[in-house]
Amino acid sequence: MSTPCYVIDSAAIKRNLSVLNGVMQRTGAHILLAQKAFSCYALYPLIGQYLSGATASGLFEARLCHEEMSGKENHVFNPAFREEDMDELLSICDHIIFNSLRQLSLYGARAKAAGCAIGLRINPEKSTQEGHAIYDPCAPGSRMGVTVNELRNGLEEQPELLELLDGLHFHTLCEQDSNDLEITLDEVILKFGTWLKSMKWINFGGGHHITREGYDIERLERCIMLMKKDFGLEVYLEPGEAIALNAGYLYTTVLEIQKKEWGNIAILDTSAACHMPDVIEMPYRPPLSGAGAAGEKSFNYRLGGPTCLAGDVIGDYSFDRELKEGDVLRFEDMAIYSMVKNNTFNGIPLPSIWIQDGEECRLWKSFSYSDFKSRI
Repeated sequence: MSTPCYVIDSAAIKRNLSVLNGVMQRTGAHILLAQKAFSCYALYPLIGQYLSGATASGLFEARLCHEEMSGKENHVFNPAFREEDMDELLSICDHIIFNSLRQLSLYGARAKAAGCAIGLRINPEKSTQEGHAIYDPCAPGSRMGVTVNELRNGLEEQPELLELLDGLHFHTLCEQDSNDLEITLDEVILKFGTWLKSMKWINFGGGHHITREGYDIERLERCIMLMKKDFGLEVYLEPGEAIALNAGYLYTTVLEIQKKEWGNIAILDTSAACHMPDVIEMPYRPPLSGAGAAGEKSFNYRLGGPTCLAGDVIGDYSFDRELKEGDVLRFEDMAIYSMVKNNTFNGIPLPSIWIQDGEECRLWKSFSYSDFKSRI
C-alpha cells in the first residue's frame, strides 16, 4: 500500500455494531448510522444487518442511504431545506426533521402527504459540553432547534402545526457518556413534556459514545425505557462515532527530518488540514501507534504535514528510537470524521481507502489528479 492511505477494519466495525444491536434488542430502540461521521458505503450492507438504518444531513447523504442501504430506515435533518431538494427527499426518506417552525409550516403538510414521519428539532438550552463550543448546539446564539419559548409562542400563533408532528428530536452531545444524556433528558421532559405526551417518538440525536470502553450502557437503556414507559414513545438514536470508533487507521510516511535549535520536526505525507481536519477544528491529538506524549520517550518530534499552512501540525510525539526518512507511521481511530471531511488543499492527493477483512486487505478506492481537478 502506498501512503497516505486509510484502512478500515471491518472486524472492529462489527464489534461496535454488535454492542449497538444489543442495546436495540434489549430496549426496542432504533439506532441509526449518522453518515456525517462515517459514510464508507462499502460497509453499508454490513451496517444494515445490525442497525435500523441511517440518518442524513441533506440530499446527498439521504440518496446514499437509499442506494446503498436499501430497505432500511432513511432519516434526514437539515437546518434549512432547499425547495429544489424536497421532492426527491420526500420520495426516499421515512422521517424528515425540521429545525424551525417556519420550515415545518413551509414543508410539513407536503411531507405528511408524502407519507413521511414529521419531526421538529428542539433546543433544551442545557449545555453539557466542556471546552468544545463549536460542537455545542445549546450554546448561546445557537441556530440549532426550537427553544421552549419559541415553540410555545409559535404554536399559539399556528396551533395547526402541532397536528403535523409525529416526534421531537434533540442533539446536544459530542463524544459524551449517558450521564450527560440523562441530564439533558431531564431538561427535555421539564420543558417539553407537555408536547411529548402527544408524540409518537423521540430522537435522542447523536454524540453518544456507546462503544467506548467504560460507557455506561445500563444508564442509556434506563433513559430509553423511561421514555417508552412514561410517554409511550418509540426511541431513536443517531450515533456516528460509535459505529466506527477505533475501527480505522491512517498510514503515513516520513518524508523528511528537520533538526531545529529547539527540537526535531518530521514532515509526513499526510496533512492535518487535508486528511484529519478535526485535529485543527476540535482541536485534538490523534493517537499514534507506538508513540508517546512529548517527553515520555527518548526521541521527540513535532509531526507536520506537507502543505503550505503554517499550522498544519498534527502534534508533538515521542518515540523509543529516532525516526528516519521512509518510516511508516500509523495513526489510530481514523475512520470517523476523516474521509467525510477530506479536502485537496494545495493539491494534496486524497488518501486511498482499503478495507481489511481478517487477513485480507483490499483496495476499495484510490484517487488521482482528476479527482483534485474535478473538485475545483
